[in-house]
This record gives sequence, structure tokens and C-alpha cells, in this order.
Amino acid sequence: MRKILKFLLVIGALVVYAAVANAQQSKKVPRIGFLSAALVEPLREAFRQGLRELGYVEGQNIAIEWRHSEGRVEGLPALATELVRLKVDVIVAGGTPALLAAKDATKTLPIVMCLGDPVREGFVTSLARPGGNLTGLTSISMDLAGKRLELLKETVPRLTRAGVLWDAADQGAAANFKETEAAARALEVQVQSLEVRSPKDFESAFKAATGGRAHGLLVLSGSLIAPHRTRIAELATKSRLPTMFADGSHVESGGLMSYAPNVPDLLRRAGTYVDKILKGAKPADLPVERPTKFELVINLKTAKALGLKIPPHLLMEADRVIE
Repeated sequence: MRKILKFLLVIGALVVYAAVANAQQSKKVPRIGFLSAALVEPLREAFRQGLRELGYVEGQNIAIEWRHSEGRVEGLPALATELVRLKVDVIVAGGTPALLAAKDATKTLPIVMCLGDPVREGFVTSLARPGGNLTGLTSISMDLAGKRLELLKETVPRLTRAGVLWDAADQGAAANFKETEAAARALEVQVQSLEVRSPKDFESAFKAATGGRAHGLLVLSGSLIAPHRTRIAELATKSRLPTMFADGSHVESGGLMSYAPNVPDLLRRAGTYVDKILKGAKPADLPVERPTKFELVINLKTAKALGLKIPPHLLMEADRVIE
């Protein structure tokens, strides 16, 4: 009898052990697809940081499929389709072109955006009620274009004509250009459109700016712009053009100044949306959030190279000063 009882206990223990092991093996590790035109390591790390703050560690309890098209917008649709085929749980889209590709690739998988103007670009019905399979963070805040132009004009008081460098293939950049035109009219600044469609266009764009006697240059964010920020900064300095950027990383690469939402903070906050969706929330029920952190970045070394004196009050207001 004792032998039978002992045998049954051993069998029961083995059954319990097998059930636990089975449950552990079958526990699914969430898989996130991250889609962008350019791969910028500080932004990638900001996204990882946001996930870590919520208990997710890449390679341990979450997997991330990183996909970028090396600045080529036309390469994004194939990458988006690949992520759908991999059956990721959520796609995180960095920038308007990546968002367009993700939206075309799936109508059911949740998509979290990090940048762009989703209402104006027709991706959501409203920020409060996005509807569909898309939610996330917009990088648009009221009157950013006007603020950038004002700051550039304070730095270059003689500014009456400004070139605007923008990626013609980027839908978000096209909308930002129209906003910049409106802001320029209000500030009595004449705008010169400098559209680029490939890296080959940068040099001719700067020649057009100097030929058009621009006193300064506004560089709008775009998929083609980000990977070539060092070259753009070099061309601007060579052309003696003070620049205002929509991303602080351009100032780190030699640009004069930038005023923009803190993009790493937006990437970090995207982790919150991923967490909520993995826990069962529907994108349609998660309001799109606006940026909460902005930063003014100034490069004094570039100012010196251009023979510019930055107004003292701007230096005091700056979040970062690069010397």
C-alpha cells in the first residue's frame, strides 16, 4: 500500500512539474516591430529606456524587430509588410512615411506613432478619439513654425528672406512647409522653398539659397534630412547661412540652433502605449498625446564660425549650449 501511495505521489509531482514547465515554455514573449526611415541610436535607446521603466528588457521579456530603410522612403512598405508577416504584437512607427507604410500594410495590428501630425494628415479622426488601429504621440504643437522663425530672426536681425529646406517626398514635411509659409507672412519674412528629393539635391539647394540672397535657413524634419544632418550642417556653414532645425541632433552635428519637441522623450513615452496595448487596451480608446517637453539648443562653435553673436537672453533660455 505504501509503495502504491509513494508511486502515486511521484506521478503527481511529475505531472505538476510537467504542467509548470509547459506553461513556462508556452508563455509568449511579446514582439514589437519598430519601423523608421533612419536608424538613430539615441532615439532607439530612448524607446528601450521607456520600456525598461515599465519592466520590459529587450532580449529578456520582450523582443524588438528593428527595421529601417536607410533614409529611403520607398523601402518602407516592404519592411512594414515584413513586420506584419512576422506577426508582431505592435508596430511602432517613427515618422510620417513609416506610419503611412504601416497603415497600408495592416488594418488590424495596433500601430503606435511617435512623430507627425495625425489629424492634419488624415490618420486619425481626432486626438481624443483616434479610432481604428492607430494611436500614440504627435510631435506637433501650436505655432512651432512661428516660434522657430522668431528665434532665428532674433539671432539674425536683418532676416527678411529665409530659405526652407524640406523633403518633398515626406507628407509631414509638406504640411510643415505650409505652416512655415503662414508664419513667415505674419513676421514679414519672404520664404524661398528649397525642395530636395535625394542627397544629390542638397548642394544645388544651398546654391539656390545663396543665389536667392537668403539671410538664414530653416530645415524641416524629414526622412531624407535626418541621415544627412552632418552634411547639411557643413553646407550651411560653408554657405554662411545661419540655420534653425526641428531636431536637436542637427545642432550636435554642427547646425546653429534648433527648437523642437524633445524627440527622445516622445520615443520614451511610446513605451507606455506599447505596455497598455500588450495588456489589452485598444488603440482606438487611447487618446493621442501632444509633446510636453521642448528644448532650445544652440551651437556656439557654429555661431563663431558664422561670425554671429547669440543674444544673451537666448543663451539663458537655451536648454543646451554646445561649445
